[in-house]
Amino acid sequence: MAQGKIYDSSSGKLVVEVEYRMFDTSVDNWWGELNLTEYMRIPDGSYILELADGRSGRCILNRKLNKAISGLLPLHCFRFRGSSELK
Repeated sequence: MAQGKIYDSSSGKLVVEVEYRMFDTSVDNWWGELNLTEYMRIPDGSYILELADGRSGRCILNRKLNKAISGLLPLHCFRFRGSSELK
């Protein structure tokens, strides 16, 4: 998994570092899954995801609840879908 960062979409402040996996990188439909690298609670919603290559874009995070079966807490696992172009 690649290393990235999640920023608050309104203030631009760093929220948490993440490990992510992209499943589609097309300009208008990028999406994937990510895991938080530290234990913290963040609500579902709009964030800015910065990728390992420096590109970033606005995305919507939704908790992925079925990851608990694999031994990861659902608190740490999210799906993301891009809502802006990666730049």
